[in-house]
Amino acid sequence: MPQSYEKYLPQRIICLTEETTETLYLLGEEARIVGVSTFTVRPARAKKEKPTVSSFIDAHTRKILDLKPDLVIGYSDIQATIAQELIRKGITVWVNNYRDIEGIKSMIFQLGILVGQKDKALALLKTIQDKFDALSKEVAQWTVKPKVYFEEWDSPMISAILWVSEIIALAGGVNVFADLGEASLAKDRILKDTDEVLRK
Repeated sequence: MPQSYEKYLPQRIICLTEETTETLYLLGEEARIVGVSTFTVRPARAKKEKPTVSSFIDAHTRKILDLKPDLVIGYSDIQATIAQELIRKGITVWVNNYRDIEGIKSMIFQLGILVGQKDKALALLKTIQDKFDALSKEVAQWTVKPKVYFEEWDSPMISAILWVSEIIALAGGVNVFADLGEASLAKDRILKDTDEVLRK
């Protein structure tokens, strides 16, 4: 990208969820990150290199403001309150609401454009799709598909979102609460109790 355009790109990014942190590292743009979520595990070095500023449902607003971000990236309705508070403080916030694998791909592409790495984002998407194709070919031969319960949250018990169901299927399994995965909001995927899981 020409140097003249660099000044228009976000220079100080805070990622309130892991996936955008991981994507920025994969795009070679980790230098732009100034804060991450405490749930960040990929890449392992991210939490050692960057200050943590949030969990998933809570954020340290003062800490975020002190880091002077020009972009904060969040995810889902669960982080709406955090986003609202930061917007009221004058911070630019981008909140993703993807629910399926195609939505994740869209986020990767859009993030690549935001940091001036469209071509790298497209290459990353191709790598991901190639892995999906190889997996699908392998598991198509399976005669037994394991039943899987994926717990997105433990209290209350929340079952998997749609993209998790899709990944379970890609890996050769069956999400036992696939029907709930169609619900976009976490509150609509809450389970009654562990017995419900055992019955499935």
